[in-house]
Amino acid sequence: VMAGVLGIYGLIVAVIIQGSITTPDTDGATKYSSFTGYAHLSAGLCCGLSGLAAGMAIGIVGDAGVRAVGQQERLFVGMILILIFAEALGLYGLIVALILSQQSYECSA
Repeated sequence: VMAGVLGIYGLIVAVIIQGSITTPDTDGATKYSSFTGYAHLSAGLCCGLSGLAAGMAIGIVGDAGVRAVGQQERLFVGMILILIFAEALGLYGLIVALILSQQSYECSA
């Protein structure tokens, strides 16, 4: 369940980026600059790579935590806290991606 939220973060960033992409004019001139393109690329990479790292952390902690809780039930609360901290990595990536996706430069002829 926790790792599924990371996919939603990517969907949010994709929808925001898609909404800010403009189509070229009828004469072929575009207002979508390279700066804006690289800003959107970096926003996607930031969200995606932080989601990948958070997903790996959740998987590793979840596996080790389930094994440990099976042996000693007192570790359950600590495992949940570590999982929440791992989820926060993805949230930080979403926040930075939202900031990066708002950077733009409009080309003028």
